[in-house]
Amino acid sequence: MEESKKITFRQKNATVCPACRNEFLREEMFTGGGRLIADKLTDELRMIYKENKKWGTIYPLNYLLSVCPNCLFTAYPKDFNDVTDDEIIKIQEMRSARKNAVIKFFGELDFNQDRNLLMGAASYMLAVDCYNLRRKNVAPTFKKAVSSIRGAWLFSDLGDEYPDRPYKKMSFFFYKKAYDYYFKVLELLQNGAEPADAAGNMGPDSDKNWGYEGILYLSAILTVKFGSKEKDVAKRIENFQRSKKYLSRLFGMGKSSKSTPSDLIEKTRILYDKINEAMDNLEAESGE
Repeated sequence: MEESKKITFRQKNATVCPACRNEFLREEMFTGGGRLIADKLTDELRMIYKENKKWGTIYPLNYLLSVCPNCLFTAYPKDFNDVTDDEIIKIQEMRSARKNAVIKFFGELDFNQDRNLLMGAASYMLAVDCYNLRRKNVAPTFKKAVSSIRGAWLFSDLGDEYPDRPYKKMSFFFYKKAYDYYFKVLELLQNGAEPADAAGNMGPDSDKNWGYEGILYLSAILTVKFGSKEKDVAKRIENFQRSKKYLSRLFGMGKSSKSTPSDLIEKTRILYDKINEAMDNLEAESGE
């Protein structure tokens, strides 16, 4: 196929899996050429792209993770070969579990083939599992947070495409994981238990690194959407109060720094109002 008609290419130099020593050629996206046409930014800071008449629908998130086609060890490229002997043992021990999970939710997938949406979603499921086995030096909680939100997005897209399969439930599952992980990330940023400089692109999407401001905002939006489902009303109110604190911090940062994007400040204001409305309803419900 002509390069002008392709979305991706294969690296010339083989990547060697540190766990099973399998060699494979990593798939990368071509940049430029009008392949990606930005449409809108969602309230979760996900960039939605228009369908391209020439190349169809493109999902840049599909290509961010390195996945060994043999043992399914998965990581972001900078972490893929940065593994210790102890980690390799754990990765090898969980090989069957990874393969069984992929078969359960997707059937047989061949990561030697060009990525599609199924493989993209599977890669984030695998990433969350594999980063559970990693040491704190590679900032695994940061990676699990961003992988969870990206996985939630792709599983939601799969649910639209395959409504008869349980992908919408999987999307909700990973949204809940993202909700838990993002609050852990905020704690880690405060206590330094994981190195923030090892987090890399904090996302949440691949088009822009929103950094610390994005983490504050994502924690709040996920609370509105998922923390509000806590059965304990007092716990829900506590979650909302915590999110208001983070949004106030973000709004204050935006007022003091011209570098904070205006669209993020506007989204923060809208979200703050939503939280106040939700808290009023909850307090009335609880009688406080």
